[in-house]
Parts: sequence; C-alpha cells; structure tokens
Amino acid sequence: MRRLTSILLASAAIALTGCTASTDTTEVGVRTVLLSPLASSGVSKEVYPPGGVYFFFRPLSRWNTFDVAVQNLAMVGDPTQGDRPSKDSLFFKTVDGNDIIVDVTISWSVDPTMAPYVLQFVGSDTDEVEDHLVRPVARTVVRDVLNRLSSEEYYEASRRFKMANEARDRLNKVLNQEGIIVDQVLLGEHQFNQTYEQTIRDKKVAEQEAEQVVSEQKASEEELRRDIEEVRGQVAKAIAESDGNAKKRRLEGDALYYEKKKQAEAIRIEKRAEADALIERALALSGTGGRNMVKLKVAEKLKGKRIVFVPAGSGMDFRTMDMNAFLQTYGTRALSKGQ
Repeated sequence: MRRLTSILLASAAIALTGCTASTDTTEVGVRTVLLSPLASSGVSKEVYPPGGVYFFFRPLSRWNTFDVAVQNLAMVGDPTQGDRPSKDSLFFKTVDGNDIIVDVTISWSVDPTMAPYVLQFVGSDTDEVEDHLVRPVARTVVRDVLNRLSSEEYYEASRRFKMANEARDRLNKVLNQEGIIVDQVLLGEHQFNQTYEQTIRDKKVAEQEAEQVVSEQKASEEELRRDIEEVRGQVAKAIAESDGNAKKRRLEGDALYYEKKKQAEAIRIEKRAEADALIERALALSGTGGRNMVKLKVAEKLKGKRIVFVPAGSGMDFRTMDMNAFLQTYGTRALSKGQ
C-alpha cells in the first residue's frame, strides 16, 4: 500500500512538473503552442509577467523567457571589461581622415509588451537578441553618427555628448519597432592615430597657453581699468572737496560782505544824521540867533578876564607891535601903580 502511494505521488509530481512554468523577478515569459486541439499553434500573444508560476501542458508547448532589466552592451578595448574575449572597440574615421578607436557602451532593454514579437522575429532569449540585433545595429549607427565629426570636434566633450544622444535617438528609431528600447549611448576612452594625437595635444597646449596669455592680458586690463577708476574717484573726490571748500569760502565771503555792508549802511546813516544835525545847527547859527549865541560864547570865554582898552589913534600899529613886550611893559606899570 505504501509503495503504491509513493508511486502515485511521484507520478503526480512528474505530471505537475510537466504542467508548470515560471518567470524570475526581471523576466517575462512567452509561450509557443506546439500542438493543441483547443487553440491554434504558434507564438502566443500573451505576455507572462515577472515573478510568476503558470500552468499549462508543457510537452505540447515551448517556454521562453526574456530578461527585461537594463542590459549593458560593452564594446571596449579591454577584454576583461567587455562582452567579448578580445578587443571590441569601435573604429571610425573622422571627416578629415583620421582614425579613432573608441569604447562604446549601449544601455538597452527588451520592451515587455513586445516580447512575443521579439521571440518570433528577433531571438529566443536576451543574449541572442543582443548578438543578432542590438550589437550589429548599434555598431553601424554609432559609427555613422561619429563619422560626421572632425578630429578637433571629437575633443570637445559637449560635442561628443550631443552626438551620443543623436546616436541613441537614431537607434531607438530603428530598434523600437523591433521591441528594443535604447536608454543611453556612452562614449568612453578613445585613441587617435599616435602622430595625429601628438599634433592635437601640442595644438591644445598651444591654445591653452594662448588662452592663458589672453586671460592674463584681460586681467591686466581689468587691473588698469580698476586703477583708472580709482584715480577718477580720487579726482572726483578732490574736485568735490574743492567745490565744497569754494562754496564754503563763498558763503563765508557773502556773510562777511553782508555784515560789512550792514555796518557801512549803519555808519552812513549815523554820519548822515550827524551831517544833517550840523547842517541844521549851521543854519541855526547863520541867523540872528547864531550871532547872539556867538556873542554869548565869547562873553563866557571872557568872563573873569581883565580887559585892557587901548586908545585909538595913539599911533600904535598892532600889526607890527611886539605884543609880549607890550604886555610886559603894561604889567610893570600896573605893578608900580599898585604899590
């Protein structure tokens, strides 16, 4: 009984194994019906998603899986880094006739929705798709794009990047309809013909030296411009200070002039008043009142003084008289009479 049970379980396991298929986490599956009374034979249009287990009668079907994760096709010179055990770099010729060797990496993947088409017309698995389609088309298209560059243009990183993007777009235009998506084209290490590479290197060094000279010249010009601006600033400052001092002196002069003008006007008014007073006084003195005032002043001056009357017609001429001798004689006589 136990033996019979073991046989039945083994038979069931074998039968079950013959009816299952699975996909990994990055795989999709495609079933090809070889013989079926219920369906037409050929590649099924159904795509079996990643990470699943599916049941159908395997002896009458063929099961294929495609890794739909991003694949990197490395066509490089170092055999230890590439997909081939030999140098696999891409050779192309520039428009000016120089040979260049360049490492190229193509990042690509299978379009999961087109997996049945890929199986039917391209290859049975991811490796076969790469060898039969992606590799030859990529080498042709990338070479055609790079052939349009000159040797000097290839030295420009921005130009290489632009051409790599153009190669990606052209590859997608060709391969998308075959169920292949190209994510990126990377241009790696490159080598020129040794003689030309040395010429290019020397030219680049000369250009760098020329750029350095130009840069130094520009720096000198900037420094000179700064010095000129600084001198201009100093001159402007000196002019401003001079203008300020002149304005200050002008204001001080104006203030002094105004002050002196007011003082002169005050003096003029004062002197005018004095002159007017003198005129009024002179006018007052020119009349009878003036003569009387003169007499009064003379009387005031003669008050207390001794007055000597000299008889007229005595034969004395006061114009030639020695007044000192006269007064002395007069004084002597007066003294003798007093005695």
